[in-house]
Amino acid sequence: MTKDWNTNIYCLIGDPVKKSLSPKIHNYIFEANNINSVYVCFNINAKDLKSTLDSFKILGIEGFNVTVPHKIKIMNYLDEIDDEARYLGAVNTVKNVEGRFIGYNTDGLGFIKSLEDRNIDIINKDILILGAGGASHAISTKLALEGVNKIIILNRTLSKGKKLASEIHEKFDNVKLECDTLDNFYKYLDIDMIVNCTTIGMYPDIDSSPVDLSMFNNDIIVYDIVYKPIKTKLLHMAERMGMETIEGIDMLINQGLLSQKIWFNYEIDNLFKDVDELKKLLI
Repeated sequence: MTKDWNTNIYCLIGDPVKKSLSPKIHNYIFEANNINSVYVCFNINAKDLKSTLDSFKILGIEGFNVTVPHKIKIMNYLDEIDDEARYLGAVNTVKNVEGRFIGYNTDGLGFIKSLEDRNIDIINKDILILGAGGASHAISTKLALEGVNKIIILNRTLSKGKKLASEIHEKFDNVKLECDTLDNFYKYLDIDMIVNCTTIGMYPDIDSSPVDLSMFNNDIIVYDIVYKPIKTKLLHMAERMGMETIEGIDMLINQGLLSQKIWFNYEIDNLFKDVDELKKLLI
């Protein structure tokens, strides 16, 4: 579709956003559905977050996604926050409704859908979460909602991990919770799944891995929500050991499509008809 004076702008804000695949996802959907919109990326420093939102309102930005490191801090600058996003403790999608910015979260549901698509049952399972940022907030809370047995949160900064664990405990006193620093991962080897929510292994730091998988049993599931590169060093290690792996691109596509649902009120059945084509486009 030709872009003109009436083209609406949607975008991703974060730091860094270089090599993000989000524009490919959203611009494909815009073209496929004949929507006169364009999706771009803006690298926004944390100190400029509030002024960026003020500028977006002036420019009439219709909606945008939020990635690291802004998913929690942005909640301070929105006009309204959806109940689920507030419950999950982070925002990754914002919609402009008559000049008011309303925050939503599609990370949690996007993550769970990627498990459901593989028929992975997490009820009563023990999950090792790496990281305590915005995505970790949403995923950990969603896992607790789905009925896992234990969540172990490992973070480079212990105080941040403890804060997240405390917030989850307040909502789910039936879920076992442990917290430690990331370098103590070797104390928590008896688990069913690892979910990497850190940026370790993300471009340009592609030769790094948050943990040494050689110490774990090879019957665990390894999920890395990083998608730059699509197959991280952590996932390469897991595959070599015969572990089941899930790439971050699955969650990226799911949460991106769910963002589109929020922006344009798509019916959910029609929304996911493009998943296979999107995977071919991105891989």
